[in-house]
Amino acid sequence: MLMIQIFIAFILDKVLGEPQKNHPLVFFGNFANKIEAARNSQQATRVDGTLALLICVLPIVAIIYQLQFKFFDSGISSLLFGATVLYITIGWQSLFEHTSAIMKPLQEGNLAEAKQNLAMIVSRDTEQLNEQEVVSATIETLLENGNDAIFGALFWFVILGPVGAILYRLVNTLDAMWGYKNDRFLSFGWAAARLDDVLNWIPARLCAYSYALAGNYQLAMQCWKTQAPQWKSPNAGPVMSAGAGALSISIGGDAVYHGEKESKPTLGAGDLPSPKHIKEAQLLINKALFIWLAVLTIAFLIV
Repeated sequence: MLMIQIFIAFILDKVLGEPQKNHPLVFFGNFANKIEAARNSQQATRVDGTLALLICVLPIVAIIYQLQFKFFDSGISSLLFGATVLYITIGWQSLFEHTSAIMKPLQEGNLAEAKQNLAMIVSRDTEQLNEQEVVSATIETLLENGNDAIFGALFWFVILGPVGAILYRLVNTLDAMWGYKNDRFLSFGWAAARLDDVLNWIPARLCAYSYALAGNYQLAMQCWKTQAPQWKSPNAGPVMSAGAGALSISIGGDAVYHGEKESKPTLGAGDLPSPKHIKEAQLLINKALFIWLAVLTIAFLIV
């Protein structure tokens, strides 16, 4: 049953892509913005942020729990409910569509359009980036969000079913919205950022290892071991260093966020990336996904 749900969800995502209208996560984001506006202030503490997180997450998780265990607990209704929830919580094709929208204008020599499309999916300033920096930022986003948009949700779906996938996606969304280390969110966003770190700790490392298996294994593992500890995020570091090593390229480096330069270490090893490496990063994610699905299928057949 579980593997059928997983395959249906990924087929739906492949065929339909991300819902263009009325996506549940858009409504959730709007709700979270209202909660943040009401509870965040210059005097906001970690407690305020924790309470805001609970207000946003707990009611939805409770509803999904009731649906999962009381209304759609068996048969075809359970299969369709689980597949639908997983489909909503993954962003496989959406991630590829957004990054392909950067790759294509780069290949056509339209750097301005590429930077404009990159600005839609990253928080860094893109206006002053050159072509190589745009490519590097795109690949960083691909590798990191391969975990956030695919493998993290899949991991928690396997562990807890629809409840796990929803919990993961909601917390991950709040981290993306509130997890900034600036004056506005340093205290208020602390709980969302820390809970996201906890939920991502295992799946991020499984993702990093699957990247290694899907590419240059030795270099990926070496980069993970030596470079990940230098990265500020305990989960993005392993994922991006292993992914860059698997691709045999160098990414990372300084970036500008909201007008302030932030020093970031180099990840990976090898040549600087070119637009073709965006496609190679997408293929790496697909190979890693195939590994996950193959391992899960074998495991459930044995069990």
